[in-house]
Amino acid sequence: MKQHLSVLTLGVADLPRAHAFYVGGLGWTPTLYVPGEVLFLQVGHGVVLSLWSADEMAREAGPTAPVVGEQGRAPVTLGHNVGSPGEVDEVLAAAARAGGSVLVAGARRAWGGYSGYFADPDGYRWEIAHNQGLVVHEDGRVAIGEADPAGPGDD
Repeated sequence: MKQHLSVLTLGVADLPRAHAFYVGGLGWTPTLYVPGEVLFLQVGHGVVLSLWSADEMAREAGPTAPVVGEQGRAPVTLGHNVGSPGEVDEVLAAAARAGGSVLVAGARRAWGGYSGYFADPDGYRWEIAHNQGLVVHEDGRVAIGEADPAGPGDD
C-alpha cells in the first residue's frame, strides 16, 4: 500500500456547529458543504479534513465512540504548525473566540519549540505549534529535524 493520506474524517455531533466553528470562527474556506451531512476543508497539499455528521458516519461505517466529552475523546491530536510563538497564541485565542476551549496555553517545550492545545466544540484536540525543525517543501514533502535546542526566539 502506498504511504499516503488524502482525507482525514472526524465524526461531529452537530455539523452546523462545526461549520460555524471552522468556517465562521476560524475563517477556513470550505471545499464542499452538504448541510446535515459533511463539510470538506482543504488543509494541505492534496489533503482534506472531512467533518462528517456522526449519525451519517455510523450509518455508513458502523458505530463509533461518543464524540462529545472526555470518554469520547480519542488519544489523537491534530497538528497545525505556525511561523512563530506569537502566532501560536493568536490561533489559540481565535479558537477560544470561535467557541473552542483552550486546554493548554502556549508554552516553551522540552523539544525546543513552543505549543499549546485547544479542543473544538466536539472535543477534538488541536496542537498549535511553532516547530522550527518542521519544514514543508514546495513539492509537499515534510522534513522534520531538531528544533533549536535553545528554544524559539521571542518573535
